[in-house]
Amino acid sequence: MSIREQYEQKAEAMAEPIVTGHGFELVDVEYVKEAGTWYLRLYIDKEGGITIDDCETVSREFSDKLDEEDFIQDAYIMEVSSPGLGRPLKKEKDYQRSLGKEIEIRTYRPIDKQKEFFGILTAYDEKQVTITLENQETRVFQKAEIALIRLAFDF
Repeated sequence: MSIREQYEQKAEAMAEPIVTGHGFELVDVEYVKEAGTWYLRLYIDKEGGITIDDCETVSREFSDKLDEEDFIQDAYIMEVSSPGLGRPLKKEKDYQRSLGKEIEIRTYRPIDKQKEFFGILTAYDEKQVTITLENQETRVFQKAEIALIRLAFDF
């Protein structure tokens, strides 16, 4: 396990009780380097959506906890935000919540000369995702061949 993954796991374990204590859901934690700066990001959500005040509340409490633990060696910026509409499906609960809904799948390599698929999520497990296409054809994808999977949204 990489240092980055260790930081994410420890941060998630620390943040979970804070986030759920406010009635929110911890959607994801990421520790990433962008343009030379490290970021520790918490993505939180709740029914009806997250507000700036919600993010601020969690940010203050989590920041205090991070200061106490001080386990990240690098300088970093901590952010708390909403995951947004285009968030990828990552965890079991993301897939469960999306069953019966239209999703978008992008593959690493073309399948039948196509890399982008839209359909209704009908099944999933730890290795595969099954969707029903508009023409009622069922298509099964190996998770290893999926570059991105998220809810489809129309504007």
